[in-house]
Amino acid sequence: MKVIGIDPGLAATGVGIVRGKWLGIDGYAFGDVHTSAKTPLPDRLNRIFSKLLLVLEDEKPDLMVVEDVFSVEKYPKSGITLGKVTGVILLAGCHKNVPIIEVSVREAKQILTGNGNATKKQLEISVRHMLNLETPIKSFHASDAMAMALIGLFRWQM
Repeated sequence: MKVIGIDPGLAATGVGIVRGKWLGIDGYAFGDVHTSAKTPLPDRLNRIFSKLLLVLEDEKPDLMVVEDVFSVEKYPKSGITLGKVTGVILLAGCHKNVPIIEVSVREAKQILTGNGNATKKQLEISVRHMLNLETPIKSFHASDAMAMALIGLFRWQM
């Protein structure tokens, strides 16, 4: 089974791909899709959409797991923007007929670290441990995306 995990973000959308069966991991890859703050919002959303379409076409995953949108009361505009990013991500998955599941970051942290309030660093360490990777994953967006992919692999076998 191949699962793609996505951590939505306007400046950087994390993408993680894991291949395997149940707890056995046969391969993985991760990275980010970056956009510039100097670029108009529609163009940034198009870049995320287009890059993700290419990845989905190349990788042909069995499942996409997307970090569910959340909003902080103090920054409501950020939540709205994150919703727009998530929308183009869901649309890309729909265009490529990939089944999509959304998982909250709290649930991901609970599953992978045992603590729903774990820090991003604690989650990155757990992800790295599951991948038998000694080198830190450079971007928290990429490690969060890998967390989503791992959850998909562990919980939703075809």
